[in-house]
Amino acid sequence: MATANREKKRGNKSFSPEKLTSNKTLFWIATIFAIVMIAPVLWVLGLSFKDNTLLMRGSEAVFSAPYTLKNYSDLFHSSLVFRWFFNSMVVAVGQTVGVLLLSSLAGYAFARLEFPFRRTIFVIVLFGLAVPEQAVIIARHQMFSWLDLHNSYLGLMLPGMSSAFGVFLMTQFFRAIPKEIDEAALLDNTPRFRIFWKVLLPLTMPAQATLGIFTFLLAWNDYWWPLISATKKDMYTLTIGIASSQRNFAQTEGLGFLAAQAVFASLPVIIVYIFFQRNIVTAVSGGAVK
Repeated sequence: MATANREKKRGNKSFSPEKLTSNKTLFWIATIFAIVMIAPVLWVLGLSFKDNTLLMRGSEAVFSAPYTLKNYSDLFHSSLVFRWFFNSMVVAVGQTVGVLLLSSLAGYAFARLEFPFRRTIFVIVLFGLAVPEQAVIIARHQMFSWLDLHNSYLGLMLPGMSSAFGVFLMTQFFRAIPKEIDEAALLDNTPRFRIFWKVLLPLTMPAQATLGIFTFLLAWNDYWWPLISATKKDMYTLTIGIASSQRNFAQTEGLGFLAAQAVFASLPVIIVYIFFQRNIVTAVSGGAVK
């Protein structure tokens, strides 16, 4: 009986009113921040359903009738928008596959193989996290010009495939896997690559999912390099194509259509987040690598 009373007191302490009030306060603070963050999204969504002639008079009545689907129907008559969408999808998917493949191979090599200057090379790779992209943009632009890779899918994908963060993440994940697994496979005369591909790589799926999601989102939203490398309209990605359609906000005659393009461009990102939100939360909380 005494033990039960002590447990009850402990339970009451753990659910004190002060903690409950504190949780409510944090909840309302988070709610306010969420409203502030989603307000521009709702504004763009409302603009996409408004007639362009009405928006020329003023955009203050964005959440009042009448609404129209004309802006979205006009998307199907604009071949460039779908071309830009296709370009973005090819670049984002290709870059994601490249990062996962190269980072996994490099991570396995740094974590499992012994070769000269391994630690020195790993430190040099980590220096890539400290070097901003703008510092090497001129040299990269000249190199891609010499190789005639501008206005090509390969030219748009290659810079993003060298991910220092991806190499670091996969190296740490491979190091966390017990070496006894490798040793058991080596005793059976299993080739190194087969150990990597069949045994170890399936164990890194949480890290693969985390790295793949963030790589896809960064590649889809990339603006800096496509702006420099893609000079032909048919090679624009969605970020560059939509930006090229913008004019002065007060003078534009297609603000609703521009908003519909923005909503259309954000759909893949929303879909990726809906299907992989658990992996994104795991990655942000730091629980992907144990």
